[in-house]
Amino acid sequence: MKKNRIKSATFGEIQTQMLMEKIVTIASMALITTTLASCGAEPQGETPWIVDRFDDIKVMRYEVPGFAELPLREKELVYYLSEAAKCGRDIIYDQNFRLNLPIRRTLEVVYADYAGDRTCNDWKELEKYLKKVWFANGIHHHYSNDKFVPGFSETYLREVIATIPAEHFGELNDLRDEVCRAIFDPELYRSQLDQRAGVDMVASSCSNYYEGVTQAEVEKFYGERVDHNDPEPISYGLNSKLVKEADGTIREHVWKVGGMYSPAIERIVYWLEKAEAVADGPQKETIAALVNYYKTGDLREFDRYNILWVKDTVSNVDFVNGFIEDYGDPLGRKASWESLVNFRDEEACRRTEIISENAQWFEDHSPVAPEYRKEQVKGVSAKVITAAMLGGDCYPSTPIGINLPNSAWIRKEYGSKSVTIDNITYAYKQAAKGDGALEEFMLRSEDRERVKQYGKLGDDLHTDLHECLGHGSGQLAPGVKGSELKSYGSTLEEARADLFALYYLGDPKLVELGLVPSLDVAKAQYANYIMNGLMTQLSRIEPGKNVEESHMRNRKLIAEWCYEQGKADNVIEWVEQDGKTYVVVNDFDQLRTLFGKMLYEVQRIKSEGDYEAGAAMVEQYGVLVDQKLHDEVLRRYAALHIEPYGGFVNPEYELVEQDGKVVDVKISYPANYVEQMMHYSRDYSYLPNIN
Repeated sequence: MKKNRIKSATFGEIQTQMLMEKIVTIASMALITTTLASCGAEPQGETPWIVDRFDDIKVMRYEVPGFAELPLREKELVYYLSEAAKCGRDIIYDQNFRLNLPIRRTLEVVYADYAGDRTCNDWKELEKYLKKVWFANGIHHHYSNDKFVPGFSETYLREVIATIPAEHFGELNDLRDEVCRAIFDPELYRSQLDQRAGVDMVASSCSNYYEGVTQAEVEKFYGERVDHNDPEPISYGLNSKLVKEADGTIREHVWKVGGMYSPAIERIVYWLEKAEAVADGPQKETIAALVNYYKTGDLREFDRYNILWVKDTVSNVDFVNGFIEDYGDPLGRKASWESLVNFRDEEACRRTEIISENAQWFEDHSPVAPEYRKEQVKGVSAKVITAAMLGGDCYPSTPIGINLPNSAWIRKEYGSKSVTIDNITYAYKQAAKGDGALEEFMLRSEDRERVKQYGKLGDDLHTDLHECLGHGSGQLAPGVKGSELKSYGSTLEEARADLFALYYLGDPKLVELGLVPSLDVAKAQYANYIMNGLMTQLSRIEPGKNVEESHMRNRKLIAEWCYEQGKADNVIEWVEQDGKTYVVVNDFDQLRTLFGKMLYEVQRIKSEGDYEAGAAMVEQYGVLVDQKLHDEVLRRYAALHIEPYGGFVNPEYELVEQDGKVVDVKISYPANYVEQMMHYSRDYSYLPNIN
């Protein structure tokens, strides 16, 4: 395979050339890039951690402390894995919606080549729309899943396009009408992920995991293939699109080399093989297994890779790369493509090492039914990491913690690996300093002071416990496979892990282990969690909408359930003061007891695969929004000028070569969101417009 980038022929030779030559020039005219030359450089400016703001989003930068001190081999490994992480970018766009790539590319040609007025309101709205498409990896909001409403007209877009030579668009010219319908017709493609009760979730969702099939047909297709007696079941459907062909046959289009998404996967494999060449120890075999999985599409090979990956607890540099999480599939089966490159934060890892060493104690004392506790906790591995590169579904918006693999039988037999991403949480905290949200929404001064003193520690420990122990805790009843909860599975699994973390944050064991100075850390986290679950996360939802995203449903589910269950004892109270609504926790000890009771029931639901009880719980407590409260929260947030969502630009890495040998890898910190997005579209775009 050639070292230089392979361009997709269907993208159009002239179009690609124009993107290569003009995008950066035009973007540079619009915005000035600030580069921080070393990982220790101090950011400059009024808001040094925030590089762009638009709509409901702020884009931040994150630093990679410790990179300069890594051995050369590990620096080189980070570089190759980072290149692989960038090569899958087109995949997540196409997975989210089949027209996302032609829409993005059309708008990028417009942005690069339009020579007209760039100061009018229509242009500013078009630019904002494109920024939102980049952020969400498509035309649907990354949290609500609702289609963006453009602030410019179809007439304006077509007029702008008409000023640009047609050859600049290449094959996109043939898709223009379809692109415009997708953007401007409010009745088309309204939701990327529709999980409303009672609807055909496959037919009503426009994510690109299925084509021409109904929910019933999907469930029948995979139901006939699952071997319920297999003690090591593969994740059927994880790496494929399910399509009904013209003759009525239903078959999978597998994502692999030589299959669907092959041009991008070939480039991912190219860089993974470069990484394999410099890897050592168990990581060399792990990367080789991942490469073989990409080449074959064999899910048994994916399981083999996961086992090798979870058993490797010694490699300093680590990574996630592949079709991993199923939150974007309404049926919770298909996985989005993502990548994260990282290395250990040795100083912070002591915290997670203590938690891991005591995993059996936490499991034995869990407030769930004894038959649903693990008799022997295996292979729990946790660490605090420094993110070095985000890709796919982890970019620009990224998780702050990860627990993998997702396969229940691998977790049971081999354990799991959990990470807390410290430099990302640090960047969030730095960007939020002085934004006024705590003072606006938290009523009591004693609660605010605890959050200011212990908020970062509480957040980090919550993430540690959630990822390291929460997801890995408990076990299924005999005969239960873990997929019985269907569309409610993701919400209930996040709730289970959150409840585990919340319950143990208030346990004296954490003081005994030296993880917290006092249980005031738990009080800070409890007050903040309940406030967010019942109130402040509503700032992320459009007026008139209910809660759709799994993590948000989880937080509302827990907070609302605990409020209702503790109402007789006034554990949580709504307070009206000076015309504003607040929520306060009056009894932290009793709230912890409620967390334990709820964990008992959620674990029972998961262990027994009780779909009816799980659905009822989520629908009753996790979905419906009080519109009066919602309106108030939106007004108060608007007055603070705080964007409820945040994401990141990545650092850049450059190989330093001398006499044909790599002698160093330099890191720099671009502070320009537009330029990075255009750069990625120019240099890491491999897929045809329609896949």
